[in-house]
Amino acid sequence: MFLKNTWYVACTPDELAGKPLGRTICNEKMVLFRGEDGSVAALEDFCPHRGAPLSLGFVRDGQLVCGYHGLTMGRDGKCARMAGQRVGGFPSIRSYPAVERYGFVWVWPGDAALADAAAIPHLEWAVSADWAHGGGLYYIHCDYRLMIDNLMDLTHETYVHASSIGQAEIEEAAPSTRVEGDTVVTGRHMEAILPPPFWAAALRGNGLADDVPCDRWQICRFTPPSHVMIEVGVAHAGKGGYHAEPQHKASSIVVDFITPETETSIWYFWGMARNFKADDAQLTETIREGQGKIFAEDLEMLEAQQRNILANPERKLLKLNIDAGGVQARRILDRLLQQEHAGQAEGA
Repeated sequence: MFLKNTWYVACTPDELAGKPLGRTICNEKMVLFRGEDGSVAALEDFCPHRGAPLSLGFVRDGQLVCGYHGLTMGRDGKCARMAGQRVGGFPSIRSYPAVERYGFVWVWPGDAALADAAAIPHLEWAVSADWAHGGGLYYIHCDYRLMIDNLMDLTHETYVHASSIGQAEIEEAAPSTRVEGDTVVTGRHMEAILPPPFWAAALRGNGLADDVPCDRWQICRFTPPSHVMIEVGVAHAGKGGYHAEPQHKASSIVVDFITPETETSIWYFWGMARNFKADDAQLTETIREGQGKIFAEDLEMLEAQQRNILANPERKLLKLNIDAGGVQARRILDRLLQQEHAGQAEGA
């Protein structure tokens, strides 16, 4: 159903402020916390004493203390101490590779021996002072692949997001899709159109006129296991569109990290990164609020879609031309899942 030998965004650093965090990722119940040196750790959320969730405990001196009877676990999953007990023979619990990078905490829910931090994708917008980023987290009851479908086909903006980023010209512009190795790229370009409300505000935020014809683009990039980065923007018409100079456009990257919780639920880390007026904190917050409202509209539709699919398991869904990005993404996932399962069978 989902890849496990890969990196997923588990949480943001602020979620680990002074306490452990319980989170299920790919059906693996984990507890995340900070060790004594401040680095992140991820363990199985199961106390070996009586099975209580360790996430209901607390952190003391960089170790995780069970909130039931005080059994203390080290970041390696080994029992460190318990009052009045020798713990040397206590069974260890599973530990998961965890890395803090780019403003996120990443975990590897699969075979720890295969984890390589170098495989975490580079995010230039997260390390460059020329960029600003604001985002949030939604918990959504849907198959993670439905969210990938949603993000790789933005035709729905015309209808789901009619009051913010939607406009009729989106569905009138045919998308093009290509596959580059394990990456799927779907693009749409619209010329000489008026900007929708969200992009009119972005133009104003960048000191540009918002009531003149513009060229608009949407370039969606899927990479396994479930990351989608979308280059979006508008430029004053005739200035080069996507390739326009910065003084003529407002452009951003829509950030989408989709982390499966179960087969029908996800942790959705969303955001927008921009490389204009990066030091304007108020603009960052305004855009973040706007994006949050837009993604909340997706949430309602995706959960209703999932309920319908579960209630009608025998129904086959249509695949249209606009679905090419999502279809290709699923094909890549199916191939990688088959390879992962074959590798596990060989190692058994």
